[in-house]
Amino acid sequence: MLRYHIIGFFLGFVLDQLIGDPYPIPHPVVWIGRWIAFLEVKLFGKKEEKREQSMPPQRQQLAGALLVILVVLPSALIPAGLLLLLYQIHPAAGIALETWMTCQLLAAKSLRVESMKVYDALAGGDLAGGRKAVSMIVGRDTQSLDEAGVARAAIETVAENASDGVIAPMLAACIGGPVLGWAYKAVNTMDSMVGYHNDRYEHFGTAAARFDDICNFIPARLSALLMILAAGVLGPDFNAANAYRIFRRDRYNHKSPNSAQTESVCAGALGIRLAGDASYFGKVVRKPYIGDADRDVEYEDIRRANTLMNTAAWLGAVIMTVALTIIMIL
Repeated sequence: MLRYHIIGFFLGFVLDQLIGDPYPIPHPVVWIGRWIAFLEVKLFGKKEEKREQSMPPQRQQLAGALLVILVVLPSALIPAGLLLLLYQIHPAAGIALETWMTCQLLAAKSLRVESMKVYDALAGGDLAGGRKAVSMIVGRDTQSLDEAGVARAAIETVAENASDGVIAPMLAACIGGPVLGWAYKAVNTMDSMVGYHNDRYEHFGTAAARFDDICNFIPARLSALLMILAAGVLGPDFNAANAYRIFRRDRYNHKSPNSAQTESVCAGALGIRLAGDASYFGKVVRKPYIGDADRDVEYEDIRRANTLMNTAAWLGAVIMTVALTIIMIL
C-alpha cells in the first residue's frame, strides 16, 4: 500500500502544478465550509440572534469544541471510506482517487494564478484593477492602497499561504494521505471562518483557532526552512542569508505564532519590508513590520514571491517523496 501512496502523493502534487483547481468542479473546501456554517447555526445560532450575549463563555467554548469534532471527523472519514472502497476495487482506481484528492488539497497553482492577476494589472498600469484583484485574496480594505500597497498585500498572501495552502497540507498528505490531509484542511477552514477575536467568535472560535495553531506549528517552520533553501537554490534575485536573518528576528512579529514564519523569510529573501498597519472594514489595525526596507516594494516582487513559494513546494514534494521511498525500502 505504501508504494501506491507514494505514487498518488507525488502525482497529486504534479497535477496541482498543472491544473490547480478547475473552477467548474465544486471544491471539497466549499462543502466543508457549508457544513461549518450549518453547524455554527445549530450550535450557536444565527449571527443576528447574538447568542454570544446570552450564552456563558464556557458554554460557547464547549460548543466551539463540539464544532471542531463534528467537522474534523467526517472530513477524515469520508476520504478514508472512499479510498478504501476504490483500493479494494483496483489499485489503479485507488491511486487515481488519491491523486485527485491530493491535488485538491494543494493550492500552489491557484495561489500563483490569483496573485499573478494582481501582477498583470499592475504591470499594465491598472491600479484599480490591481486593487480589485487583490481584494479577492486578502481580507483587508484595498480601495485606498497605492501600487506598493497592492503589491505588498499580494506578496504577503503568497508568503503566508506557502505554508497554509501548500506545504502544510502536503506534509499532512505525506504522513497520512488524503485522510489526514483533509482533516488538516477542515481545521484550516474552520479557523478562517470562526477563528476571530471579535464579539461573536471570541469564545466560540477558541477551539478552532488553537487547534489550527497546533496543527500549523511544525508545518509553518518547515515551510520557512524550505523557503530559505529555495532562496539559496534560486540565486541572484534571492538572498538566503538575509532570509535566515530576518526569519530569526521577525518570525514572531504577528498575532499568530505561525503566520510570520514564512512572511519573514520572504521579506528577507527579497530585501523588502512587509506587514505593518492595515485597514479592515474601515478600522486601522496596528501591526509590527516584518523585514527591512532595503528597497521599495515593486510589482515584480509578486512574481518573485511566487517563484520562491513554488520552488519551496517542489523541494518539499521531492524531499517527502524520497523520505517515503526510503521508508518503503527499509
